Amino acid sequence: MFLDLSLPNLSGNPLAAIPALFAGGVLTSLTPCVYPMIPITAAIVGGTTASQGATAPAGRARLRPVVLTLTYVLGLALVYSALGLFAGMSGTLFGSVSSNPWLYFAMANVLLIAALAMLDAVPIRVPTTTLEWAATAGKGGRFSGAFAMGAMSGLVAAPCSAPVMAAVLTWVASTKSAVLGFIYLFVFSLGMCTLLVVVGVGSGTIARLPRAGMWMVWVKRFFAIVMIGVAEYYLVKMGQLIL
Repeated sequence: MFLDLSLPNLSGNPLAAIPALFAGGVLTSLTPCVYPMIPITAAIVGGTTASQGATAPAGRARLRPVVLTLTYVLGLALVYSALGLFAGMSGTLFGSVSSNPWLYFAMANVLLIAALAMLDAVPIRVPTTTLEWAATAGKGGRFSGAFAMGAMSGLVAAPCSAPVMAAVLTWVASTKSAVLGFIYLFVFSLGMCTLLVVVGVGSGTIARLPRAGMWMVWVKRFFAIVMIGVAEYYLVKMGQLIL
């Protein structure tokens, strides 16, 4: 289970943390803000002009959507990994969280705000101009465009992905490792893009994807409950240090 109450104790156990973060990325892709974007993104990323489709060999034409999808994933993964790198370095600069009760307090409040955002109690809105810029960052069918779209896609999915990212980054900072921060966020972003890769690789996969519905709202609520649980864990640790 992703981000369960034992997650804070996984800092020194990458073999256990990596599958949890990958699963968390997959679950994030099933939230209402991200999941409906998958078919649209797949169509844009894999889009080619009529002239490209007519002149390219059949084998290359089949391979092109796959490579474009992987280029998109690489763009997203590198941006998220950079955030993980910064979080890990921040943990190193600010010292050990385990000895500072006020850092536990700050982390708990970040998680509580993230949980409220997942419950739609605290709305997260991205400026319209930013969304328009992100939407036009890439051109369908071009590798540079696919990479740029991947790098900017986190902005479009911010209402659902930002709270989860905040929770993950808060925990990653406690590892005090820039390398682990980079790896953890890279794995998380790969999980977020798993369905997109499946759609890009498998012909006709979009038609077999389940329809968006209430089940995605329950995924968001699951994240909120887990975040509240981890916040409570940090508050308990804070109390133990103070007392």
